[in-house]
Amino acid sequence: MAKKNTHPNWHEESKVYCDGKHIMTVGSTKKELNVDIWSGNHPFFTGSQRIIDTEGRVEKFMKKYKLQ
Repeated sequence: MAKKNTHPNWHEESKVYCDGKHIMTVGSTKKELNVDIWSGNHPFFTGSQRIIDTEGRVEKFMKKYKLQ
């Protein structure tokens, strides 16, 4: 016999906030989610990511695979 009420309640339209701003709606077990990073402010997705080249490693890689 299965136990009753073992699963959390599912909310179809949970609001996701970042810095107090509503950014999206998702399904979740919580009504509201607060995140620090999402694709709209992550450097990888916004194109502001910087590669730190230590000792010419990036340049060496680019030459090795003829990407320059």
